[in-house]
Amino acid sequence: MKKSNNTKIRLAIVGVGTRGFHSFGGMMSRRTDAEIVALGDPNAPRMKAVAAHYGLKARCYRAVAELFLREKPDGAIISSPDHTHEGNALLAINSGVPVLIEKPMATTAAACMHIIEAARTRKVAVAVGFNLRHVPVLKKAKELIVRGEIGRLMLIQNQEFYKGGRSYMARWHRKYEFSGGLWVHKGSHDFDVFNWWNSTGTPVRAACFAGVNALRPDRIPFPVKKGRPVGPRCEICRYRKICPDALLWNRAEDPIFNPAITKADGYIPGLCMYTSDKDTHDNGITILEYDNNVRASHAECFVCNFSDRRYTIVGDRGTMEISLEHPTEIRIRPRWSGEDRIVRVPHAEEGGHGGSDPELLDAFIASIRNRTAHSATARDGVRAVAVGEAAELSWRNHRMVDISELVDLHQPILNEKIP
Repeated sequence: MKKSNNTKIRLAIVGVGTRGFHSFGGMMSRRTDAEIVALGDPNAPRMKAVAAHYGLKARCYRAVAELFLREKPDGAIISSPDHTHEGNALLAINSGVPVLIEKPMATTAAACMHIIEAARTRKVAVAVGFNLRHVPVLKKAKELIVRGEIGRLMLIQNQEFYKGGRSYMARWHRKYEFSGGLWVHKGSHDFDVFNWWNSTGTPVRAACFAGVNALRPDRIPFPVKKGRPVGPRCEICRYRKICPDALLWNRAEDPIFNPAITKADGYIPGLCMYTSDKDTHDNGITILEYDNNVRASHAECFVCNFSDRRYTIVGDRGTMEISLEHPTEIRIRPRWSGEDRIVRVPHAEEGGHGGSDPELLDAFIASIRNRTAHSATARDGVRAVAVGEAAELSWRNHRMVDISELVDLHQPILNEKIP
């Protein structure tokens, strides 16, 4: 049954770390058509701090199972660490609650399928937080591809340079066991864009080459004195004033990471990027093949002083070029003409990730209110994770990986409408 436009949508947020607090919490605090009625997180002081910061009357639950046992929200946002997505999503789904799962949907394709099977059984809708689908210039590119502006799609290339990505080595994302690796945690964004643009194809195999070249102990960019080791965290490191990569913030004034809150679970962001116990990459390239004769490549580099995603999209009638550093234009280069064409794209409204975060939340709330499909479904979630997981296996095991080793992306359940 559709919700009246006068009825507030009641949401729970599971996981009130950086994404749950700053992004979803902040956006929800400015809405009048929806409200947060419950928070779930193992760290009780952190939940209380979030509720106080936004003036929420939300009830707080350390056990997510108890949240869904006692509450019946209209929907739930799963923004807990990646390795908990599967378990937390299943608790919501098995309680009949639609979910928006932050990307990645889970850390493995098998875990994604567990979510899909539960959603099918309970007839519960699943959305995935692929906010790049809501970036205006990328949405326009999708429209131009569908319209045939560059002919039949052949090749997609993306280079992502991410200055802020260095901080992954300082947080929980640095560990494969928690994030599934950065090709899953970060790359699933980009693999979803490829899948979205190449909607008639299914990814079939991936080859990946990656490693750590810069953010390692033997590449520390300043002299280290004998007997005075670097780290272990920036805030207490002896070299914090001279290290160009130091992540310094006033933890005492941080609403969700002050000393009293971090004492509850022992998790403190800000490990040294060079000496942390990471097993993820700081740069790499993944090459992907589809069953419709389309190829794609995605490069990630977290060792740079700027952030950008640079796309080249090639069809048999022309080429498109996009830079998110300049998100208001698309350059089209016709195959048989020397005259390029610039397609202007309106600038996004204010909001995180180029204005895409508010659009993502809008789409989720609209899908609950109108009982319609979200812009990114569980099918999209498992396809992106499958590529990311294949990339992780490829570079770690030095071999090409067939997606079919992980999941059958042609199975009928993936084409069923849920609910």
